[in-house]
Amino acid sequence: MSHSTTEVIVGGGVLAAALAFGLYAVQSTGFELGSSGYDLRASFRSLEGVSVGTDVRLAGVKVGTVTAIDLNRETFRADTVVTIVDGIELPDDSAIIVASEGLLGGNFIEISPGGSPFNYAEGDEILDTQGAVSLLSLLLKYVSGGSSEE
Repeated sequence: MSHSTTEVIVGGGVLAAALAFGLYAVQSTGFELGSSGYDLRASFRSLEGVSVGTDVRLAGVKVGTVTAIDLNRETFRADTVVTIVDGIELPDDSAIIVASEGLLGGNFIEISPGGSPFNYAEGDEILDTQGAVSLLSLLLKYVSGGSSEE
């Protein structure tokens, strides 16, 4: 059985492309090998544009990732778990906000640090949350004259 050089080269190229695609898929879902951190919980009214793997940022710097999202069937809010990298200690009066990268950009989670001398511990819940602001609903409100003064 003989193998032509062309078949071996094409096979190697296909294998390299498959490995590159797999690496991209793992990175885009937010999965990181060997990363360590601690989990914090938060409950949002709206998580529009946020999914598992979304960045968690502090002062524009990525400090964590959204690792779980679930609908709370009692409160009808989005219960979220974010993993913050070790070494970042957040004051226990910090706020967590769904922010937008711009009109056409995606959403991410922004942490606004507080001034408390006490810090969150593993598994604590951030109570000060602000959900996503829908640009479409704001535009419709403006167009319909919902904010006009008489």
